[in-house]
Amino acid sequence: QVQLVESGGGVVQAGDSLRLSCTASGQAVFTYNMGWFRQTPGKEREFVAVINWYNDRTNSADSVKGRFTISRDNAKNTVYLRMNSLKPEDTAIYYCAASSGAGGFPPREYEYWGQGTQVTVSS
Repeated sequence: QVQLVESGGGVVQAGDSLRLSCTASGQAVFTYNMGWFRQTPGKEREFVAVINWYNDRTNSADSVKGRFTISRDNAKNTVYLRMNSLKPEDTAIYYCAASSGAGGFPPREYEYWGQGTQVTVSS
């Protein structure tokens, strides 16, 4: 069993930066693909970024490419999402997730989820 806890959310202005953290406990997640998703009220959970466990290869949604960076520190059992040049449309609850399978875009590929952290970007 894996427990994930996100932190680092907050209220910022457009153009600001934030770094989200996701710390795992219960077991090491260095063999899991780790993803970040976000969700706003009334909408489905949206893929943001993923990092591969094998070679740290990353992929991200077009809406955040060039602004958000996912990384991991296996020694700390932690995954990060660095968010630069934030926009009001980035406002959402951000969730961390772990996949022992393919990972990638669909939320259904992920077995474990954190409780989420709110990011609010004002214009």
